[in-house]
Amino acid sequence: MRLLHTMLRVGDMDRSIAFYTEVLGMTLLRRKDYPDGQFTLAFVGYGNEAENSVIELTYNWGVDQYELGTAYGHIALEVEDVYKACEDIRSRGGKITREPGPMKHGSSILAFIEDPDGYKVELLSPSRKD
Repeated sequence: MRLLHTMLRVGDMDRSIAFYTEVLGMTLLRRKDYPDGQFTLAFVGYGNEAENSVIELTYNWGVDQYELGTAYGHIALEVEDVYKACEDIRSRGGKITREPGPMKHGSSILAFIEDPDGYKVELLSPSRKD
């Protein structure tokens, strides 16, 4: 078994694709409309789906926002330098919700950002993962 993808429902497909590709540097791997079901799927990631886990963005036509609820936590991305990644993300219009620094009860360096729909994305240093 292997993890294929994580699905997020989005309120504006173009806005979400722009965030994940332009702000986080992922590649749009594929996108397809399903007119009979009235939804669009797009897959983004840092490599092809045959070898990498990716994110599936799902836009249900006519739905422009969702309540995220209390069960969702975050997506985690390993970055070489959390401080530099936050600078780059901020310069590309990304929203930093927790500035980079040490984990409160650990030693990992991390930060949190938010995508256009409010989903949290953790940036985590490669050296330690508490």
